[in-house]
Amino acid sequence: MTWFESLILGLVQGLTEFLPISSSAHLRLTAAFADWQDPGAAFTAITQIGTETAVIIYFRKDIARIVSAWFRSLFDRRMRHDHDAKMGWLVIVGSIPIGVLGLLLKDAIEGPFRDLRLIATTLVVMGIVLGFADRLAARDEQGGRHRAVKERKSLEQLNTRDGLIFGACQAMALIPGVSRSGATISGGLFIGYTRESAARYSFLLAIPAVLASGLFELKDAGEGHTAWGPTIFATVIAFVVGYAVIAWFMRFISSKSFMPFVIYRVLLGLLLFALVGADVLSPHAGENAG
Repeated sequence: MTWFESLILGLVQGLTEFLPISSSAHLRLTAAFADWQDPGAAFTAITQIGTETAVIIYFRKDIARIVSAWFRSLFDRRMRHDHDAKMGWLVIVGSIPIGVLGLLLKDAIEGPFRDLRLIATTLVVMGIVLGFADRLAARDEQGGRHRAVKERKSLEQLNTRDGLIFGACQAMALIPGVSRSGATISGGLFIGYTRESAARYSFLLAIPAVLASGLFELKDAGEGHTAWGPTIFATVIAFVVGYAVIAWFMRFISSKSFMPFVIYRVLLGLLLFALVGADVLSPHAGENAG
């Protein structure tokens, strides 16, 4: 990997990690369109450490409060009813599905799941799912001529069942093209949470899973032939760009629809199908590139 490639891939990671359009798919597609070697699942996992560091800094006050309350709840029974302490447990519970499936599907994640035809399918299908979830949320928030506005849930109402549903949705993002934020936010909207609450829990839930995955890949990468300089450079770029994107995205979702992302996902997926179908692009493009 060259320094220029790492710059572009770091920018792509930072720009797409928090938007519901799938950073892993965009890293894969960037390499395929540019005729570069597929950066691989390990590169994706390591550069995500950069974007998750941006999450930690952006939500530092929330995280500090949650971690503090959670630790105190281990020794003080009264603290176990505190909302922040519960959030700590719910982040742990919600991380179980992706932890288990990530280990079981490791070979598929690094191989068959990176087929461009599968990525095209998940871009389109999950785009449509996000569109339905967004319309459902908008209908509840706006009400209608003959129906009252439906009150959507906040994170104060999060429980173990909902935490596991969020976690199961996050686990779907092991397949490139699904999008971690897209899947978890869609799941949250379907079970009645506000856009802001679904997004906030989605980002908090991603922290242990992404950091664990990145550290796991760091261990394996240390035994291989990883280009450490470009990889670290891409991770730093992803952090800087990712912080700016998350700040913008949290403001955006407070008043805007997800439909621009839905349209983008569907159009990109259809374009990818067309390119692969016309043999302009191989479904395994980049895998054997030098």
